[in-house]
Amino acid sequence: MASLITQVKSKLFIHSSKKSMHALDGAYASLLRGRSLDFEDLRPYEYGDQVRDIDWRATAKHNEPLVKRTKATRMHTVLFVVDTGRGMRALAEDERPKSELAVLVAGALGFLTVRHGDDFSVVHGDAAGIHRIAPSGTEGGLEHALRRIQRAVGTSTAPNDRDGLLGYVARTIARRMIMVIVTDEQPTTDETERMLRRLKVQHDVLWVTLRDADPVLHAHPSSRWAAGPERPSSRFARSGPGETPAPERGAKRRDEGRRDVDTDWRVPDFAHGDPEIMAELAAQEAADVARRDEMLRRLEISHTEIEGQDSAVPALLRMLNRRSHARL
Repeated sequence: MASLITQVKSKLFIHSSKKSMHALDGAYASLLRGRSLDFEDLRPYEYGDQVRDIDWRATAKHNEPLVKRTKATRMHTVLFVVDTGRGMRALAEDERPKSELAVLVAGALGFLTVRHGDDFSVVHGDAAGIHRIAPSGTEGGLEHALRRIQRAVGTSTAPNDRDGLLGYVARTIARRMIMVIVTDEQPTTDETERMLRRLKVQHDVLWVTLRDADPVLHAHPSSRWAAGPERPSSRFARSGPGETPAPERGAKRRDEGRRDVDTDWRVPDFAHGDPEIMAELAAQEAADVARRDEMLRRLEISHTEIEGQDSAVPALLRMLNRRSHARL
């Protein structure tokens, strides 16, 4: 059985040719904003380091940019709150399972957490139950946690329950943590906002949205392959092609159809490519996204949307860099 950590690392280091690995290392400190650090030594500047960490006197003296290296006076814990209901078995926008994308997101940030000497923990679940994985600071512990997430999605028969997860964390976790919520495009509710307000008082909260695949396709299913990357909506149904795996490289097979993972209802052929249906879905999605984004902005919660596995690392990097430039 292939190691999930190895798969996560391959995604990170594939991007190292674009210096993304160094950039993520440099941006990791933004997860720990407000931390107490002691000076350790100086090292050469690397792509992704924060400008505010440059020691300008030492830079002028040595005629090369040098960065102050510090060490934390206390260990931090990053808590991953992962929605593992059956909705996560549906497809992400890149036509691959959302469960794989959730594992990649938690694995990438978890790997950086371990790499920098901090602990992580995981809370996951669905409407049938919620589970917590004990804190760990090792790659072995991270591998175990990622397999738990993967197995939970694969065996879940209950719908997603994001508000239940947030409520569980609010009730049971007293210690201050850096909380990363990994969820999909299920619309937010008044209860979502109420829980986030409560959690934001105690924890530093980040929100990662995994984009859903198109429930309604742009081409009529009589054509064999999809054309065009446009995306009218994901709100209508968390869609998946039954038990048939999606083709490689994101191609969309029309003869497989689209089914809702909760009800197994098949999207009728006549809906695909219908401009009125697509416009209505697009309007509904825009309203849901606007509500979510306005809520997260008002609560000052860092957020990113991830479309697929190839864009995951750059999207996480952008989120971390935005945090590093936010007012503390």
